[in-house]
Amino acid sequence: MTEEAKIDIQGLGMSFSSSTGTSPVLRDLDLHVGHHEFVSVLGPSGCGKSTLFNIVAGLIEPSEGKVALDGRSDSSRVGRCGYMMQRDLLMPWKTVAANVALGRIVKGAPRTEAFEAAKKILERYGLGEYADHYPNQLSGGMRQRAALARTFLAAEDILLLDEPFGALDNLTRLRMQSWLLDVWQDSAVSIFFITHDVDEAIRLSDRVYVLTERPATVAVTLEVAIKRPRPYEVVLTPEFASYKKNALDYLHTSTGALFGSERPDA
Repeated sequence: MTEEAKIDIQGLGMSFSSSTGTSPVLRDLDLHVGHHEFVSVLGPSGCGKSTLFNIVAGLIEPSEGKVALDGRSDSSRVGRCGYMMQRDLLMPWKTVAANVALGRIVKGAPRTEAFEAAKKILERYGLGEYADHYPNQLSGGMRQRAALARTFLAAEDILLLDEPFGALDNLTRLRMQSWLLDVWQDSAVSIFFITHDVDEAIRLSDRVYVLTERPATVAVTLEVAIKRPRPYEVVLTPEFASYKKNALDYLHTSTGALFGSERPDA
């Protein structure tokens, strides 16, 4: 087991059974996320990335292998990680502050304390003046910031972010990446991040795991040594282009889904 790992995954496999047989989704995955690391998982659609996060979060148990959080490999993972899925999932009938406070309240914090914490984190995330607004009064980027604020507030020190910017336009996405990097660098949390966007994975991450098609295994691990902080202009540098080429080459080789594949559905 990797020392000081916040998340340590060894030999992870997952299969689902149905009336037509067994379908393998994940195979022999080894991954880790260290203290205050930003680690991304990059792979084709349907390869099992969200299944991986559901396992880490304790929502389902793997068919084989181990998942340890802070060195503990028992089944006490539920509630240990902040988990944000692809949609913001804000409750439309609750104010922004009430949405952000919800995770703390569910964990047993008094409502007054949870709302005070929510308003403080909203101020920090530039949403203080919108605390009493409702989600339909916010832009897409603001809704994602509110959802991330809720995730940070509910978490201890591990965040699982499953394509949180996937539905945003390119300009808003770049702004949200910069914002997330600033928030993460000012915190002590470790982030495990799913994306389909190669540029996003490289810009944000200390390490990128490139997965194959289902059943997913690790095609390559890219250690990203680009100096931080990483403004958006970093994507224009030769160093960034080299990492991007490596990632795309491995995705092409492992999936056959890019650049003139012979597959008719590519």
